[in-house]
Amino acid sequence: MCGVSALILADTKQPAVAEIQESLGLLQHRGQDAAGIVTCGPKGRLYQCKGNGMVRDVFTPPRLLGLIGCMGVGHVRYPTAGTPANSEAQPFYVNSPYGIVMGHNGNLTNTAELKRFLDHDAHRHINTDSDSELLLNIFAYHLQKTDKFRISEEDIFRAITNLYEQCHGAYACAGMIAGFGIMGFRDPFGIRPLVFGRRKSSSGDGYDYMFASESIVLDSLDFTDIRDVNPGEAIIVSKHAVTTRQLVPNPTLSPCIFEYVYFARPDSIIDGVSVYNARLEMGIKLANKIRRTLGDKSDIDVVIPVPDTSRAAALQLSQELGLMYREGFNKNRYVGRTFIMPGQEMRRKNVKRKLNAMTAEFKDKNVLIVDDSIVRGTTSEQIVQMARDAGAKKVYFASAAPAIRYPNVYGIDMPCTAELVAFDRNETEISSAIGADLVIFQDKEDLIDSCRKYNPDITQFDTSVFDGRYVTSDVTKEYLDELEAARSDGAKNKHNPRAEEVIGLHNILQA
Repeated sequence: MCGVSALILADTKQPAVAEIQESLGLLQHRGQDAAGIVTCGPKGRLYQCKGNGMVRDVFTPPRLLGLIGCMGVGHVRYPTAGTPANSEAQPFYVNSPYGIVMGHNGNLTNTAELKRFLDHDAHRHINTDSDSELLLNIFAYHLQKTDKFRISEEDIFRAITNLYEQCHGAYACAGMIAGFGIMGFRDPFGIRPLVFGRRKSSSGDGYDYMFASESIVLDSLDFTDIRDVNPGEAIIVSKHAVTTRQLVPNPTLSPCIFEYVYFARPDSIIDGVSVYNARLEMGIKLANKIRRTLGDKSDIDVVIPVPDTSRAAALQLSQELGLMYREGFNKNRYVGRTFIMPGQEMRRKNVKRKLNAMTAEFKDKNVLIVDDSIVRGTTSEQIVQMARDAGAKKVYFASAAPAIRYPNVYGIDMPCTAELVAFDRNETEISSAIGADLVIFQDKEDLIDSCRKYNPDITQFDTSVFDGRYVTSDVTKEYLDELEAARSDGAKNKHNPRAEEVIGLHNILQA
């Protein structure tokens, strides 16, 4: 999962970098592995700053001063599909043709085919294992076929149309062509989010335009007329005009439902659905499931959320069941999201550093812990043990999402199937695996209804992590086997031979 943004200012004398950096800070939850910004200055010259780490660490004041120009592209990332943690950060850049910059959120499902094409037919060199670089070079190849000294919007639309025909999977892209402008486009299923908006220029002459992965970015920077980029749609903003084109006829919007469960900020609106309201509705549906499961003889004393993404669901659930709601876990906000940390051992150590149970809320109580989901079970197991160590008599564990039994192929680094705690286990076995007295999962249809309630026009969601049905219909067993081999923790540590040294360093710091 990654976050992208692109900004162009009407006042060509104003720098875009400060607001691009701010946009990446607002998208930090989508990726904490690396960050990058590329800006375009006078006469089409490009300036870049990229590096591993958090936004605040990569973009120091001296580095920001070097990023001049009124337009640029930003990106935050975490590694997917086994990509080494120290691989090159985005946005990626190619100088031919015209100087193109692109940031990408998602994951392609036909990378082997694209690599062969770029090598044998397009004769373009690929320098990393990132499918984002493949996407950029496919676009560049088709744009180069225009063979023009100066390109037009029509040429760009034609290149993106050809890209749609070749690139399969999920992609929400923000790009820039040196001296020309910025662009954004989304895959034909709209699996990954991308929004677009404008605001009146500070000079009062014209408008500034921006793309971002989530609406909260545009809200915070005072943009208006905010809308989603439609699936199969491309938008080009040059220095003189804004041009939109629906390049894929009759697309089927199929957003990834896990965006609403976990990844997106609660104050974002994605494809017309308020993430916060959807999570409240998940709490209502989950309360009904608990009532059906435990009946009227429930002995639950208190509902406790796992901060932060489960708070809305847990609060609504407690109200529906008439149970006391308490914050039982104190969170260290300076530790990253454990879900997106590379390596099981690193995740295990950081759970303890991230959360601390407050004894007063657990001692001699039967507690219902609510989390957004259960993936590997590592975090859940440790949370249950924390509750028991704090004196809980019984620990029930409820998930606002159904059991995750299949890998994600569209940009979320779900582990290989064997590392999923729900793989080949029923709820009783999952309860035993994480040490809970009982585990209760949301039903898939209830989760879908929680999101569709706020936009009935969405006819389907990507729910592949729950049911193994991939909306692009091109995911083969061979592809899944290759993906699982790349995603296992053993493969990641092989990609990153210093992983054990990093874990050792954490041990020293903890001592």
